[in-house]
Amino acid sequence: MLDKIQQFFQQALAEPGDVAASSIPTLELATAALLFEVARADYHLDERELALLREQLRQRFSLDAADLDELMQLAGEEAEQAVDHYQFVSLIKQHYGYDSRCELIRMMWILALVDGEAHHLEEHRIRRLADLLHVSHSDFIRTKLQAQEAAS
Repeated sequence: MLDKIQQFFQQALAEPGDVAASSIPTLELATAALLFEVARADYHLDERELALLREQLRQRFSLDAADLDELMQLAGEEAEQAVDHYQFVSLIKQHYGYDSRCELIRMMWILALVDGEAHHLEEHRIRRLADLLHVSHSDFIRTKLQAQEAAS
């Protein structure tokens, strides 16, 4: 499995011009890994979080069940083994526009709030990722408020 993940990133970094062939699975994995990081930020991976994460990925990428299972497994492994977020964040910044990055932050907030409240460690992780993704503080707050409104 680790070889498969490394192959995704090596392909994307070696062939940056070939977006259709190499970046789609890589972007899916990078997005899923960052969302997984938020879900596990409070050191408690809840079934509601996993179910919502799965649904978010299914909707965002229109994946069938087998591809979704594989993406969830790879994202979980990658999130566990990643030393930092650079490889995920750099690919997302390269290929996602500002609005898509804001949507990703909104998805993170929805995921953090699925259990009724955002743990301070989840909020810290989202804030850090928003900064790394160059999402403004005002949009960080706006997406949080949108997620809170949707959760209530």
